[in-house]
Amino acid sequence: MTTPGTHQFDVLDSELLHESPILALRRDTLAMPGGGTGRREIVEHFGAVAVVAERDGEIALVRQYRHSVQDRLWELPAGILDIDGEDEHVTARRELAEEAGLAADRWEVLCDLVTSPGFCEETVRVYLARDLHEVDRGEAEHEEADMTFSWTPLEEARAMVLRGEIINSIAIAGIMTAAEVLAGRGEARSVDTPNPWRPQALAARRRAAGVGPDLKKMP
Repeated sequence: MTTPGTHQFDVLDSELLHESPILALRRDTLAMPGGGTGRREIVEHFGAVAVVAERDGEIALVRQYRHSVQDRLWELPAGILDIDGEDEHVTARRELAEEAGLAADRWEVLCDLVTSPGFCEETVRVYLARDLHEVDRGEAEHEEADMTFSWTPLEEARAMVLRGEIINSIAIAGIMTAAEVLAGRGEARSVDTPNPWRPQALAARRRAAGVGPDLKKMP
């Protein structure tokens, strides 16, 4: 038996169970402490970005239908990293324009999070965007065609988190870290800060199948 905190969880076998445009499901067999093995199902994901867009003490929130909970949720403008090789900052700029009709001249990194580490490799980088101006939002489709947009005082958004009215984990992380940074209790990071947590497995799988630059296309 190895000392706790030192075991190497080697992957002994890996099996692809399912694949769809924005995710894949695989089963890994791992070497466990004590000499045994264990199987873990992992959802592969491209990763995502989200944006806290702030002006004069207010932030941009969207309200979008999410079928997993069959309800509309308050969220930040966000999107998945589905373009091969695209920098996260570039994706964030595009999503802010598409979902909120906004562009920003000042960008910083607020936080990085792993949304469901027990079974999913999705990570999200959340940005703080300031010095905003309006741009063409473009034509929305599917759930985004039903999405609404509003400016909300940051302190009210923070209170909505504490009242349980905002339950999207990415929005919670972005709102609470933005409140700290904008109150001078913390510092945001440069947009050039490397992100070692960005998922690679699904993008590599699509790339190997000749898919790109839009990685959502199935081989």
